[in-house]
Amino acid sequence: MTSTATILISLSVALLSGLLLSRAAKKVRLPAVTAYLVAGVLIGPYLLGSLGIPGLGITRDRIEGFGIIADVALGFIAFSMGNEFRLSALKRIGKQAMTVGVLQAIFTTLVVDVALVALHFLMPDKLPLSAAIVLGAVAAATAPAATLMVVRQYKAKGPLTDILLPVVALDDAVGLVVFAVSFGIAKAMSQAEVSPLSIVLEPLLEVCLSLLLGFLMGLLFTLCERFFHSRSKRMAVSVTFVMLTVGISCCRFELGGIAVSFSSLLACMMLGTVFCNICDFSEELMERADRWTAPILILFFVVSGAELELSVFSDVAVVIIGIVYVLARSLGKYFGAGFSSRLAKCDGNIVRYLGITLLPQAGVALGMAIKAAELGADGSIVRNITLFAVLIYEIIGPFLTKMALTKAGDIAEEGRVSARDEARLAIERKKSES
Repeated sequence: MTSTATILISLSVALLSGLLLSRAAKKVRLPAVTAYLVAGVLIGPYLLGSLGIPGLGITRDRIEGFGIIADVALGFIAFSMGNEFRLSALKRIGKQAMTVGVLQAIFTTLVVDVALVALHFLMPDKLPLSAAIVLGAVAAATAPAATLMVVRQYKAKGPLTDILLPVVALDDAVGLVVFAVSFGIAKAMSQAEVSPLSIVLEPLLEVCLSLLLGFLMGLLFTLCERFFHSRSKRMAVSVTFVMLTVGISCCRFELGGIAVSFSSLLACMMLGTVFCNICDFSEELMERADRWTAPILILFFVVSGAELELSVFSDVAVVIIGIVYVLARSLGKYFGAGFSSRLAKCDGNIVRYLGITLLPQAGVALGMAIKAAELGADGSIVRNITLFAVLIYEIIGPFLTKMALTKAGDIAEEGRVSARDEARLAIERKKSES
């Protein structure tokens, strides 16, 4: 069987397994995202993939080749989240979102730092101090993908949803800045010679340059969109610019000894923000782009499930540190969001439930863990703990997000009608009218 055939069959099996398992998940009222991740585990290298049957599962050596799916999917997710930064909405909740987004991220970092530094003194051979400090910064990040998928699946609307998406988007920028400071301290502790300028400047440059790239691409996108009038071509332009922004964001180069890189999440988020605030037809185009990307997002979560490293459970020390990390981060997010939203005078349901919706963690945290590899052995510990947490949070996070949105009244469980039933009702209405 050719390589192309194997890849296509593997992707088809991944997509079908995710879809089928989502039907089973619906029976037990679990979000579809959880089903997609579990499907990935089932067809991944630890189960079906381990059989070595071409196309049947996702093998370990095949996962890296699917990286482009994750890049494109995260680009579209960030692009959609840019829609939450419309000036009309920011005038209403912008100050609250900024206050909550910054304070809860910093509070979470402090809580995790305190917990892991204390654990360092109990088991110094297993958890170096530099790794504990870096993990505190990693804890600040929240995964936008799982949160957005839950909001879309259940058509969540309300005060909690309105502030949730901007806060999740802000988490990436705040997390990168906090990581810059923590990583700089950790690297100075673990290395004799280190350049403070590059340690602090590189992450800050990444944030600023990514936002600048997204801003310029947003202006160019809006300009090009005016040359096309059909819905299909305007949607094609949307897809083109998201993929182009992701592609440029993947570029890495050095300038005067300083490594220059971009965050595709921040760049695409700014792309969507600029576009939705300038283009008159942005809401329609955003909605069409969301429909076009549905299969890509399903594949992204299934492949993400296949990437989860179940082997981290084999190390008892990793499990202990991972449990402390997960508990400390969960407490930090819950109480940090509660305190900051109360300070910002948010709605009561936001104070009670926002922290629960901020638990999912994946892409940005893993990116930080990869960067932490520069710490050597200490970086490997950061990576393993992050993988452990991602495995836990990505499985239970979507369910908890759905539960919190339901408790807050943003998800109406009763009266939901499937797309098939909606189409049938529409046909019946037309017949009755004629």
